[in-house]
Amino acid sequence: MSAQDLRRTFAVPGVIALSSIVGLVSALVGDGMFDAVSWLALGTVVGAVLWAAAVSGNRG
Repeated sequence: MSAQDLRRTFAVPGVIALSSIVGLVSALVGDGMFDAVSWLALGTVVGAVLWAAAVSGNRG
Protein backbone atom coordinates (compact mmCIF):
# COMPACT_ATOMS: atom_id res chain seq x y z
CA MET A 1 0.00 0.00 0.00
CA SER A 2 1.46 3.36 -0.99
CA ALA A 3 1.60 6.50 1.12
CA GLN A 4 -1.02 8.14 -1.09
CA ASP A 5 -3.41 5.24 -0.52
CA LEU A 6 -2.91 5.52 3.24
CA ARG A 7 -3.55 9.26 3.18
CA ARG A 8 -6.69 8.75 1.12
CA THR A 9 -7.92 5.99 3.43
CA PHE A 10 -7.33 7.80 6.71
CA ALA A 11 -8.03 11.42 5.73
CA VAL A 12 -11.72 11.53 6.67
CA PRO A 13 -11.39 9.48 9.89
CA GLY A 14 -8.49 11.74 10.87
CA VAL A 15 -10.57 14.88 10.35
CA ILE A 16 -13.45 13.36 12.33
CA ALA A 17 -11.08 12.43 15.18
CA LEU A 18 -9.54 15.91 15.20
CA SER A 19 -12.99 17.51 15.21
CA SER A 20 -14.02 15.32 18.15
CA ILE A 21 -10.93 16.25 20.13
CA VAL A 22 -11.34 19.97 19.42
CA GLY A 23 -15.03 19.84 20.38
CA LEU A 24 -14.48 17.95 23.62
CA VAL A 25 -11.52 20.05 24.77
CA SER A 26 -13.33 23.24 23.83
CA ALA A 27 -16.36 22.19 25.89
CA LEU A 28 -14.17 21.52 28.90
CA VAL A 29 -11.98 24.63 28.70
CA GLY A 30 -14.39 27.53 28.81
CA ASP A 31 -17.68 29.26 28.12
CA GLY A 32 -18.99 31.64 25.50
CA MET A 33 -17.06 31.22 22.28
CA PHE A 34 -15.71 27.86 23.45
CA ASP A 35 -19.28 26.57 23.67
CA ALA A 36 -19.95 27.63 20.08
CA VAL A 37 -16.77 25.92 18.88
CA SER A 38 -17.69 22.72 20.74
CA TRP A 39 -21.21 22.68 19.28
CA LEU A 40 -19.85 23.21 15.78
CA ALA A 41 -17.09 20.60 16.09
CA LEU A 42 -19.25 17.93 17.70
CA GLY A 43 -22.15 18.70 15.36
CA THR A 44 -19.81 17.98 12.47
CA VAL A 45 -19.11 14.54 13.92
CA VAL A 46 -22.83 13.80 14.37
CA GLY A 47 -23.48 15.00 10.82
CA ALA A 48 -20.80 12.69 9.46
CA VAL A 49 -22.33 9.71 11.28
CA LEU A 50 -25.83 10.54 10.03
CA TRP A 51 -24.53 10.99 6.47
CA ALA A 52 -22.71 7.63 6.61
CA ALA A 53 -25.84 5.90 7.93
CA ALA A 54 -27.94 7.42 5.13
CA VAL A 55 -25.46 6.41 2.45
CA SER A 56 -25.10 2.85 3.72
CA GLY A 57 -28.84 2.36 4.11
CA ASN A 58 -28.68 1.57 7.86
CA ARG A 59 -31.27 3.81 9.36
CA GLY A 60 -31.62 2.12 12.69
